[in-house]
Amino acid sequence: MTIYTTITSPVGELTLSAVGGRLTGVLFEDNRYPPDREGWRRDDADTALLMARRQLEEYFAGTRTDFDLPISPKGTEFQQRVWAALLEIPFGETRSYGEQARLIGDYKAVRAVGLANGRNPIPVIVPCHRVIGADGSMTGFGGGIERKKWLLAHEARFRSKTLFD
Repeated sequence: MTIYTTITSPVGELTLSAVGGRLTGVLFEDNRYPPDREGWRRDDADTALLMARRQLEEYFAGTRTDFDLPISPKGTEFQQRVWAALLEIPFGETRSYGEQARLIGDYKAVRAVGLANGRNPIPVIVPCHRVIGADGSMTGFGGGIERKKWLLAHEARFRSKTLFD
């Protein structure tokens, strides 16, 4: 059974979902690909959801640069490879879709990488916002371009603080 809770964040209300103690989703209010929530049960005291809430709050406060959570995103084998590669992008850095395609061993899969990023069910934690166009442009993001810009600016602001502290 999927359980969920909601949190307020600088990028709007987020719905966190989990199954069996593993985070399965971070959903924006206007998520482009919302899951079917039939049968979901609210649980604001679940350990996995409380841990995700705490780590996201720390991230938004600028005191956390990486996440240490058990996650279980649902997707195809290809999507899983793309999402695993996203976890390798350091806080405050970006990669192009082409670089991501090369990292998963298929340099021709640039468009497929973009589509997989768009279907990422655990954004922010699995940082698909860190992937940009080869020319540095802000291209697609399931949470919207304005959120993507905010997340990248947030990380840039706090990355420079941690580099010089």
